[in-house]
Amino acid sequence: MTQISPDTTAAVDAAITSRHSMRAFLPTEVPRQTIEEILAVAARAPSGTNTQPWQVHVLTGGFKRELSAKILAAYDDPAVAATHTEEYAYYPTEWRSPYIDRRRKVGWDLYGLLQITKGDKTRMHAQHGRNYAFFDAPVGLMFTIDRVMCQGSWLDYGMFLQNIMVAARARGLHTCPQAAFTQFHKIILAHLGTGPEQMLVCGMSLGHADPAAIENTLVTERDPVASFTTFHE
Repeated sequence: MTQISPDTTAAVDAAITSRHSMRAFLPTEVPRQTIEEILAVAARAPSGTNTQPWQVHVLTGGFKRELSAKILAAYDDPAVAATHTEEYAYYPTEWRSPYIDRRRKVGWDLYGLLQITKGDKTRMHAQHGRNYAFFDAPVGLMFTIDRVMCQGSWLDYGMFLQNIMVAARARGLHTCPQAAFTQFHKIILAHLGTGPEQMLVCGMSLGHADPAAIENTLVTERDPVASFTTFHE
């Protein structure tokens, strides 16, 4: 049994608490060996009966740029974009407090940093479109799952994704998990060449965060433990 030292505890906590979504990256390349190390660590995520339901697609260079161009062409054409819809509901169809309040706050906090005023649909559209360029990160990740897998495997997948983000922080890298890609799952899966048995879970940007980008200063709030925890004794 591995013993965890106080220094290790502090390092793990720092990797978790310093993680937040970055929306601007430097062009600095990430070595393939580093990506493989991150994924190997992430694969230690638990999964029901060790099913390991994750499938990862690493996108770099021209392959990534070509996919971005395809998605952005569809995104920037309202008629075409309207034909692309998410395959699964990531967000609720009926919003209520406190969830809608948190959603609105993070949106306006980001737009405030970028000086995008309410009603400026052109700049809002452009900022959302930055998702599809992976916020200029050198590495894009796409995650798929076999359609035969059920809800429990999606819970397992979330733990795998968190492991990737924490392992990236341990190596001085940052990430941005992106559900925005799910709208264009048909374009993405065709570009990846996956079979019809695969379903897109989400995408993720990976790289070195741009320290000069104002949007990267956004750190979302978290409620205190007492607000979401009940101790039964």
